[in-house]
Amino acid sequence: MPASNENLFGAYLKDRRTKLDPAAFGIASSRRRTPGLRREEVAQRANVSTTWYTWLEQGRGGAPSAEVLERIARALMLSDVEREHLFLLGLGRPPEARYEAREGVTPRLQRVLDALEPSPALIRTATWDVIAWNRAAAAALMDYGTLPREQRNLLRIVFCDPRVRAANVDWESTARFVLGAFRVDAARAGATSQVAALVDELCAVSPEFAAMWQDHEVREHGEGVKHLRHPIAGPIAFEYSAFAVDGRPDLSMIVYNPATPADAALVRSLMEAQARQAADSPTPATGMRAISTNALR
Repeated sequence: MPASNENLFGAYLKDRRTKLDPAAFGIASSRRRTPGLRREEVAQRANVSTTWYTWLEQGRGGAPSAEVLERIARALMLSDVEREHLFLLGLGRPPEARYEAREGVTPRLQRVLDALEPSPALIRTATWDVIAWNRAAAAALMDYGTLPREQRNLLRIVFCDPRVRAANVDWESTARFVLGAFRVDAARAGATSQVAALVDELCAVSPEFAAMWQDHEVREHGEGVKHLRHPIAGPIAFEYSAFAVDGRPDLSMIVYNPATPADAALVRSLMEAQARQAADSPTPATGMRAISTNALR
């Protein structure tokens, strides 16, 4: 019989408990009449009373605190998505975000970026480090591969790279937007402490950053239009959209679709020019200024 709406929380606890292997916890599984762990074993692992844990499974224990749910999630060895589901059932909200920085992206996700060409696309972390991009992004936006890994941060690039300042038609509006969206992303991901050193560094080297940071503006990245003055190709317009990466709450994918067929043609020309220059020279390109005027034809 399916669980009633009132006891979905208890049914989920019981289901997760019965799917655990006692042997994984050093508990002999012989002469056990039911699968998984017993209620008292989960209660002991979660440091709660057996009576109260039993009431939770039976739907009469009341709403547990977030701290208790965290202990139960650890006791049941829940994955991140299972932990989130436990909180949604028990408290009606997701758990507090806990940021875990992870390196790189899967080959499959990189192939998604590559398939989007001629639309520049990139993957950024919640702290706005760029960790993956496609050839169109390298040609039309910036060749992030020429930067040291620690410099591939969009805040550093926007506030400290004169090429980016020159390329943006309205740099101040862009900078305010970037900083407001960054503030939201870092807080939402629980990464506020992780970005403290970056914020301190940029406040010290950029008076504009320091002033804007004190304004406490917040923005949602969402979608919009971006106008660039490319040093070689001239004006290019993009319609950008931000997407969540399923299974990686620490990542976002940003796609810049050329606004017109003419803009798409310019991006293709930049990609072709960059490919020719890479084939002709063993020296790697250094971003938007690396492509010579002669190469773009």
